[in-house]
Amino acid sequence: MRENSNKKINEQQQGKSLIAEQKTGNKKKVYIESYGCQMNMNDSEIVASILSKQGYNTTSVLEEADLVLINTCSIREKAETTVRNRIKHFNSLKKQKPSTKIGLMGCMAERLKDKLLEEEKLVDMVVGPDAYRDLPNLINELEDGRKAINVLLSKEETYADIEPVRLNSNGVSAFVSITRGCDNMCTFCVVPFTRGRERSRDPETILEEIRSLQKQNFKEVTLLGQNVDSYLWYGGGLKKDFDKAPEEVKQKAVDFARLLDMVATEFPGIRIRFSTSNPQDFSLDVIKTMAKHDNIAKHIHLPVQSGSDRILALMNRKHTVEEYKNIIDNIRKYIPDCAISQDMIAGFSTETEEDHQKTLELMEYVKYDFGFMFAYSIRPGTAGAKTLEDDIPHHVKLRRLREIIDLQQKHAQYRMEQFKGKTVEVLIEGNSKKSDAHWMGRNSQNAVVVFPKTGEEKPGDFVQVKITDNTSATLFGERV
Repeated sequence: MRENSNKKINEQQQGKSLIAEQKTGNKKKVYIESYGCQMNMNDSEIVASILSKQGYNTTSVLEEADLVLINTCSIREKAETTVRNRIKHFNSLKKQKPSTKIGLMGCMAERLKDKLLEEEKLVDMVVGPDAYRDLPNLINELEDGRKAINVLLSKEETYADIEPVRLNSNGVSAFVSITRGCDNMCTFCVVPFTRGRERSRDPETILEEIRSLQKQNFKEVTLLGQNVDSYLWYGGGLKKDFDKAPEEVKQKAVDFARLLDMVATEFPGIRIRFSTSNPQDFSLDVIKTMAKHDNIAKHIHLPVQSGSDRILALMNRKHTVEEYKNIIDNIRKYIPDCAISQDMIAGFSTETEEDHQKTLELMEYVKYDFGFMFAYSIRPGTAGAKTLEDDIPHHVKLRRLREIIDLQQKHAQYRMEQFKGKTVEVLIEGNSKKSDAHWMGRNSQNAVVVFPKTGEEKPGDFVQVKITDNTSATLFGERV
């Protein structure tokens, strides 16, 4: 979605209470609140599927819950603070209904482990991202009156055989996880420590999950991973061990470009998206595959973090600004109308005004369609926390962040204005937030489009809309 950057940040940090269809015969209720990235949302859907077989239906009413689960994020300090505040809020529920059990899942659970049981007396259970299959055993421990914890990371777990329960689904778009974990070890990031080593999912299980979604009339699928471009299936195992595989195995391996081609070819009626990419692994083959298929969305989220080579080196990013620009140039060459979005960090360790200006210069070069922008904060357990100082004054970080956001809003306005007078294909997702007389959907470039209803369309339809007006966040038009 193309929105104001502050709004995007706020939405990421807010939890989403997730509900789903009710399974007849299930007597217990679980309330799941998710924070952070799309991977967390997808993990919550996996958890709901596992618990459904244990007699739990999901509920959006906190007071009804026999089990409360908070799927947590550790990427920013504020995200963890928000979760701690939510835990305190649940204390009132415990007083009203002492039998309710409360558990923390996800990255914060993995990072802090048993400290959460000690620090947060309200928490009964802690479960890491690779331990969700153990939830039935952990719940049994809770029912026996014991605290429960499993934060063991796995080298194999991908949950490939578990079909997620689509929570709060609009019936149009769905997430499909293709990789778990990350090997990149960026100095600012906790993901390698909270989600473990990188491993890819069997492509046939990915195709099978999308086949199921197709039967349910879903019209858009987003392939998910911490770094989708490093996807590599060679029969199982960690990516780092691929070089040891026999030559005949290597020749049959499926990389991300091939997987993308397989998915787009088999499902021409489904729009395919993917997130997130890393510049060091983003290949020309992926760009050419996107150009080959009309049903692959013309949008690439390509985080860069900084426009300074010196800062990129400190971040342990394995690409230079020039290499990043080459990727941008190839995208513009093969997919001229492709939208590009970014992640940007303001005020990283030792960042100078010159470094900051180079970031603004890179933004001017690319003119991103939208982005996610943050002031840097050291995360405990990362390489940066061990070797780098958080030495940029807070007011300087905020000033630089404001300059980045202001420039991004200018570029977003420019990119949106390019659609005026053009007719775009829009996938209808549902009613506009502001008016039931209008539809809301997104075009291939992931721009939000709002247009009046005619009575002839419904959610899940692809329709042609002529754009007549815009803001920096939304396109407005009329059905053609």
